[in-house]
Amino acid sequence: MTLKLKYPQWQEPLAAAILEFDAQQLPSKVQKAEELITYRIQELPFDTGNEEERRLLFDGLSIIRNLKKDRLAFLDGNE
Repeated sequence: MTLKLKYPQWQEPLAAAILEFDAQQLPSKVQKAEELITYRIQELPFDTGNEEERRLLFDGLSIIRNLKKDRLAFLDGNE
C-alpha cells in the first residue's frame, strides 16, 4: 500500500526521517526535512487557503524538534 501525500515535496523527506533508525543516516535525513519544511514555510503566501498546509508544516517542525531531542540525543549517547 502506497501512502498518498498531499504535499510530497516536504512530507516524503519528513517521513523518511521519521522512519530512519540508522544512526549514520538519521542526522542527514532530519536536516534535509527541516530545511525543506523551513523553505516551504518561507515561500508559502500568508493568504487564505494555505492554513492547512501551514499547520501541517508547523506540525512537521515539531516532529523534527522531537526527533532531534529524543532520537538523535539517544543515538549520540550510544555511540
